[in-house]
Amino acid sequence: MKELPQSLFDVYALALPRGHGFGSAPPIGAWQSDDGLAYAVITHDDSRGVLGLLAARRRIDQTWEIVSCDDGLSSYEEAYSRIPALLKEGEPPESLPPNTAYRPFLHDVGTRKPSDIFKLLSKPSHHVAAWMLNQLYLSLPNPDANWVSDCQTDNFHTRLWEAQLLASFREQGLMVSQPHPSPDFLISNRHGSEAWLEAVTANPNERYNHVNSTPIDPPQDRKERLLGGAAERFAKTLGNKLDRKYHELEHVSGKPFLIALADFHASSSMTWSREALICYLYGIYPVVKMDAGIQLACAESVESLLGKSAFPAGLFADNQHSELSAVIFTNACSIAKFNRVGVSAGALTKGLKYTRIGEFYDRTPNALKGIPFCLDITSREYRTLWPQGYEPWCAELEVFHNPYAKHPVKLELLPEATHWFEKNGEIVCSSFYETAILCSKTIIQDESEPTLEIGDLYGDC
Repeated sequence: MKELPQSLFDVYALALPRGHGFGSAPPIGAWQSDDGLAYAVITHDDSRGVLGLLAARRRIDQTWEIVSCDDGLSSYEEAYSRIPALLKEGEPPESLPPNTAYRPFLHDVGTRKPSDIFKLLSKPSHHVAAWMLNQLYLSLPNPDANWVSDCQTDNFHTRLWEAQLLASFREQGLMVSQPHPSPDFLISNRHGSEAWLEAVTANPNERYNHVNSTPIDPPQDRKERLLGGAAERFAKTLGNKLDRKYHELEHVSGKPFLIALADFHASSSMTWSREALICYLYGIYPVVKMDAGIQLACAESVESLLGKSAFPAGLFADNQHSELSAVIFTNACSIAKFNRVGVSAGALTKGLKYTRIGEFYDRTPNALKGIPFCLDITSREYRTLWPQGYEPWCAELEVFHNPYAKHPVKLELLPEATHWFEKNGEIVCSSFYETAILCSKTIIQDESEPTLEIGDLYGDC
């Protein structure tokens, strides 16, 4: 057996029910079998002064099966001595438990015609993202029967978003389960807080090929950009989910209900549409005013979006939608995100250079613009932007709270996300990470060739 690197263990641990949440018994050492079919980790409970041993092996369908979980060992030596027998070096993968369906392989398209975006994963420039997506698919507690076929064909982005959400939740140590067909996830922490969550993507009126599509520039008119088509698309997407009345389901009733939204409504739209969501949710329009010669950012109330429909603005401006506790959003649901997490954690780049170009959020009071950056994803400067030493899944995750929620979701349930909530009559922001990225592009360059390839072909942040 050999030592298991922390970065690789962090990926495998996303298949555990609580992911990285080990409570008072964090890992102090991890090992894997030489054949890659098993790993074991020794934990130490600081409060009780005892050691534990957890071991997992791959099943015949490649998912992880926990084969041992013991937390009453008296010494490190005792725990370490048990590892070889649990790894079962050279033995076949574990068989399926009784009444467990075989999970189909994500790479096996069979007779299906895969979408161009799925085929993109077979390119050398995206081998890290492909591996990461497969690991997260194998980590899902109970994916529905169409998960693989959807991912391989026309619903790739919906499934990508679900995989990214799983990683984001378990990275924060949440218990994630899928006990019912809908909503998609039940999440909870060790303190008893829980919430139901439904994932959705904002899609175009007419489908387009995301691969090599020409990026669409945001509207030049600022009001159109913030209160126009993008805001209306978000409004209709969220409205369609609310019409399904998930909150009335017996298992959801009386608990917080959230909708997680990712934007694919136009090519590269996620690089600029975030503010449109904020404007729609809270019914506000940001303006700049002068006070004693100083520019100040302020918000004006708006009652409707632009366009012929005059769609009402302010989903969270009153109590008409109190059944929705919050909206989760990211401007970085992309293949590039899956590449960056792995590459920044040390995955082999195979002669490729990954560069991220964009804008940092400027936390200076009343700052009106971001701070430009251009960083090699493998550089120390990029990796140390976050305490993990690599880009975390939650880096761009934001939670917009409904001030009128009947069942509010506690900020502590998603501790590593950025939260927007009402305080003293104003919408304020609280961030876990000091680094926040407003928008970006990921560039992939073959170090032996001068040609550049856009790593996120449909717009990444």
